[in-house]
Amino acid sequence: MPDGLGLTRTHLCGHSYGAWLASRYALHAPQRIDRLALVDPTQVFAGFRPGYLLRALPSVLRPSESRARAFLSWETGGRPLDVTWRRLYALATTVPGRKLVVGGRPRAAELRMPVLVLLAGHSRTHDAAKVAAKARRSLPQAEVTILPEATHHSLPLAEPEELNDHLLRFLG
Repeated sequence: MPDGLGLTRTHLCGHSYGAWLASRYALHAPQRIDRLALVDPTQVFAGFRPGYLLRALPSVLRPSESRARAFLSWETGGRPLDVTWRRLYALATTVPGRKLVVGGRPRAAELRMPVLVLLAGHSRTHDAAKVAAKARRSLPQAEVTILPEATHHSLPLAEPEELNDHLLRFLG
């Protein structure tokens, strides 16, 4: 991954599915990752809540902008989100032929680099307290923080100052 930029080592950060991908890459090529930041990671320390999957199912089986917007509104508890970002999210769900890379849960306990885990306190994706406990057990060296007002999908946008403060301090 850092090859295209001419880097031999880098910091890596991912949110949600991107955190799963970042974890998998960090395990695949640990010599290339200095620091790893995982923002409300899904499928890294715990699975999805069944209710979340049931709510997501209509958007997955028959994707449409309206279903995506309704799902996003449900998950964020109706929090105000950037209109352009909401539209992009909804449009992304309707891209023809889109495929997700899937696989098993990464062996997070084998991560040896410094790791930051930021969790959304109001995430409907998973139970943040349980994920935090699992992350602390798996990675005693990790810094694990719950951002109390955030939801899984609002986290990158609704409280960017708090999120960015944590990321900047950790990633330097």
